Amino acid sequence: MIALDIPGLGNYVLTDLVLDINGTLSVDGTLLPGVATRCRDLAEVVDIHLLTADMRGTAAGIAEELGVRWTRVRPGGETEQKGLFVQELGGHNVIAIGNGHNDAEMLATAGLGIAVLGAEGTSVRALMQADLAVADICTALDLLLHPTRIVATLRN
Repeated sequence: MIALDIPGLGNYVLTDLVLDINGTLSVDGTLLPGVATRCRDLAEVVDIHLLTADMRGTAAGIAEELGVRWTRVRPGGETEQKGLFVQELGGHNVIAIGNGHNDAEMLATAGLGIAVLGAEGTSVRALMQADLAVADICTALDLLLHPTRIVATLRN
């Protein structure tokens, strides 16, 4: 669990982390350097879920490498499915990280939504629904490993 007391926003008890794969954790189907180590460290404090359309067919291998569960969203209505997944986990208790248009609803539904500005670009819609935007996935994961950084950025 990651507990945050953000002045002006309130208290957060974050228990689950939902991660998009393509463009967020990986580029061209390859897991980005540094992600596995950070995810192993985060798995000690939150439950990690990979949520993907798996358009490159790499989700099973990436999930195995990270030692986490993954869920494939069905073609059509991916944005809504991702939002519902986060809602079913508890919404306010969830951290969601993504970069794509179909990640926008999960970023909006999560207690903490983080948009990644990675090599594949970032959907403006995802960016507008996020609470934070960061340069890359390792920076996003580091925020969770050092949560006072989040408080410093979001405090009112």
